[in-house]
Amino acid sequence: MSTRHFLTLLDYSPDELRALLARAIELKKLLKSGQNPTPLQNKTLAMIFEKSSTRTRVSFETGMVQLGGHALFLSPRDTQFGRGEPIEDSARVLSRMVDGVMIRTFEHENVEKFAAHSSVPVINGLTDLVHPCQLLADMQTWFEHRGDIKGATVAWIGDGNNMCHSYMNAAMQLDFQLNIACPETYSPHPKFVTQTKSKTMVTHEASEAVKNADLVVTDVWASMGQEEEQLERQKVFQNFQVNKELLSLANKDALFMHCLPAHRGEEVTAEVIDGPQSVVWDEAENRLHAQKALMENLLS
Repeated sequence: MSTRHFLTLLDYSPDELRALLARAIELKKLLKSGQNPTPLQNKTLAMIFEKSSTRTRVSFETGMVQLGGHALFLSPRDTQFGRGEPIEDSARVLSRMVDGVMIRTFEHENVEKFAAHSSVPVINGLTDLVHPCQLLADMQTWFEHRGDIKGATVAWIGDGNNMCHSYMNAAMQLDFQLNIACPETYSPHPKFVTQTKSKTMVTHEASEAVKNADLVVTDVWASMGQEEEQLERQKVFQNFQVNKELLSLANKDALFMHCLPAHRGEEVTAEVIDGPQSVVWDEAENRLHAQKALMENLLS
């Protein structure tokens, strides 16, 4: 039997994703009621970070502890990754010592290559192409507040980046409409546009995307590794800020999400992110619970 990995949302069927979200909600309730199942006793997760992180590291490490296991933090400075060891060799060696590997890196191809040579499950903690673990948290948050997302309308405002790509995959897998508003030169990858065209629409007008939206989502204008583009991006994205005026064009009870960290006054105003329609703190917390469900599923 081949080893199962979680590199994109397409690695699980729609039914499997819904079951995973239901388990995440259940694990959250169990934890808050003082119960704490520990199915991963004596299991170890290696966490490879080529990109730094707050939420990803804390949620995976805490999640493994709560499930009864252990997490190892590995950075290029502390391992042979930073000294040019081939990815294939690292995968072969690590997977003989640990029970699972989480990788947060730049090139998506590196995660795919690692998984191809790993004998244990590999989880994509983020690449420049997609961010599937964040989408699990976002979808868990929606399911908790509104029930199943099937048939809903979601507006993505901003860069056609890795988060946008994962929302496009989610639209296909969970059957909702995704309206994407972005500057023309920052559109999502054409491959994703083609693959998801039955469930997505791309526009260059933010107001068009949020019309009748049930959920409005955004992200920073310059992601990690794009800091030198910050000033240029601020000019290009100035009409793609989620503010009170833009949010008012969505449905009256629309929710607002942001994967964080946020730059108040840029992609979102403080009034929105700290306002009554924002569920970003639930969303951030749910990284822990969604990933616990994922790790339990893959490693137990």
